[in-house]
Amino acid sequence: MPELPEVETVRRGLEPVLAGARLTRVEARRPDLRFAFPEGFVQTLSGATILSLDRRAKYLLAPLDRGLTLVMHLGMSGRFEIAQPEGTIRPGEFHYAPDPNPKHAHVVFETEAGGRVTYYDPRRFGFMGLIETGAVADHPWFAAMGPEPLSEAFDANRLVAAFKGRKQGPKTLLLDQRTVAGLGNIYVCEALHRSGISPFRPAGSIARRRLPPLVAHIREILAEAIEAGGSSLKDFAQTDGALGYFQHRFRVYDREGEPCPTPGCCGTIAREVQAGRSTFYCATCQK
Repeated sequence: MPELPEVETVRRGLEPVLAGARLTRVEARRPDLRFAFPEGFVQTLSGATILSLDRRAKYLLAPLDRGLTLVMHLGMSGRFEIAQPEGTIRPGEFHYAPDPNPKHAHVVFETEAGGRVTYYDPRRFGFMGLIETGAVADHPWFAAMGPEPLSEAFDANRLVAAFKGRKQGPKTLLLDQRTVAGLGNIYVCEALHRSGISPFRPAGSIARRRLPPLVAHIREILAEAIEAGGSSLKDFAQTDGALGYFQHRFRVYDREGEPCPTPGCCGTIAREVQAGRSTFYCATCQK
């Protein structure tokens, strides 16, 4: 599933086309994705102006001038494509994805300025909803979420409170959206490795002095991934059809059996299944 950097990359790609744009035509080519579209979905969006394009955790939020917010989640394989003139240069060092199959084009947004944004989702695990703008924070999708990891609200004190007395490993607690919103498996593995913290160590036993560096590494790795355009895993692609290249910078994720890249460490990257997800780590330098 796309993680926070991938969703932020998509947001930044869509923002110039959708933020401030008036939607002149919206087409939903099926009645549902993961969930059914809200009643009056097309009619509500048609003619509306998108005031801004924001992100909360792994959700895209588009407040409308009608007092509602369009909420979009990419699920496992959802992606947006922006219609561009033939030959447009795609920025960055990307591996280009194959053209999406038209039969998976489920939602089309057209703007007054001539922009056309198409949402593709082969597996239909993504979804879209409409929520009253003033009630977004209290909606069940968002009410229990912790702070954004790149915000001032996420700090070592937050982890001290979340880890206190807990026997679960830090990875499990960092993936809990109540602790911090938007973190996923890939970047938690990477951050714990950079911090030298074992994903299996009881979180309550981690010394307090080790938590500020962990917060710093989480922010650092997310910022690097956003700058690089996200990670290209399976179906995920950027809005311009290109796959991100941050996967080439992974230190542990999907590198089972390779030498640990930590300077001076002679360990080997191992993989174990933890709470149903692959955990990549170095038992030598992560304590």
